[in-house]
Amino acid sequence: PVTGNMSLVSDYRFRGLTQTFEEPALQGGFDYAHSSGIYLGNWNSAISDSFFAGSPLEMDFYGGYKGTAGALGYDVGLLYYYYPGSNLAGVGTIDNVELYAGVSWKFISLKYFHAVSDFFGAPNTDGSNYVDFTATWDLGQGWGLNGHIGHQEVKNASALDYTDYKIGITKDVGGWVFGAAFIDTDADSAVYTFTNAASGKTTNVGDSTVVLSVSKTF
Repeated sequence: PVTGNMSLVSDYRFRGLTQTFEEPALQGGFDYAHSSGIYLGNWNSAISDSFFAGSPLEMDFYGGYKGTAGALGYDVGLLYYYYPGSNLAGVGTIDNVELYAGVSWKFISLKYFHAVSDFFGAPNTDGSNYVDFTATWDLGQGWGLNGHIGHQEVKNASALDYTDYKIGITKDVGGWVFGAAFIDTDADSAVYTFTNAASGKTTNVGDSTVVLSVSKTF
């Protein structure tokens, strides 16, 4: 019931926004799934320490329950984001806690995330939410096509609201999955433009891009 996963991506995008200033990232984690439907997992990714007050790593911990009702699948759980080594003035260590609930039917899924803590350390933002609509098609012979649209709302900070989009293709070669995806957002560049303290590079973190990836589950 335990599986592991690892991947290398040309840019780590979280809800459409680069977390690495468009640089590559190594990622990986593990999942435990019980026959009852209960599951637990951990997932980690390298990030730019310019975004999360000195932390070079995102660590996600989650647990929940999956089941079916007729042709529908459902998934409910809790997700905790942790940034070790971060130290934001007035906040301390940056983290975020979200509850989520989702339904799926055949090749489509809809999932809702609701922050029950301040949203990644931003004050007075508990209650922020994200909606994720995803479709995944099996094209046969190891090929897959996927599409996604999501919308982020930040409580008491509507200037931070945005929608993100993705369309991608994958190919399974002996258990290694190669992927390419076009990702874009309508995030306000005046709000989402940041400078990398290490390199001096200034980037609109919601700009459109193509992300290449290779991953394996074992």
